[in-house]
Amino acid sequence: MQTTKKIWINGCFDVLHRGHIELFEYCKEVAGPDSNIRVGIDSDERVKQLKGQSRPINNQRDRKYFLESIKFIDEVVVFNDELELINSIKKYSPDIMIVGSDYTNKRVIGSEHAKKLVFFDKIKGYSSTGILEKI
Repeated sequence: MQTTKKIWINGCFDVLHRGHIELFEYCKEVAGPDSNIRVGIDSDERVKQLKGQSRPINNQRDRKYFLESIKFIDEVVVFNDELELINSIKKYSPDIMIVGSDYTNKRVIGSEHAKKLVFFDKIKGYSSTGILEKI
């Protein structure tokens, strides 16, 4: 009997693009069909702190709705600060935490509460910032 693998990923996910969808699909591939993929998203206030006053483009209610509509994702939670993020990860106790490969050799908040940390190679040419710069 296979047990459900719990996967955690987090981010702003303000302007969704193909790279995000490939990340979510990768999570499902890594975890297998019997998995639970939980996505943590930064609150609107936290996005403003991290990205500037002009962000987010999409509010947290809409971002949460968009993500919940994606077939690879099982749950979406919102966090307001680093401590709340850490506590959410600790409470969920994921088998695997997946982050972008740009975090290799950097501190990954909350990773100490995951059994395994996996890096996802970002898809070249896709970024929310790049999309916004084109607009």
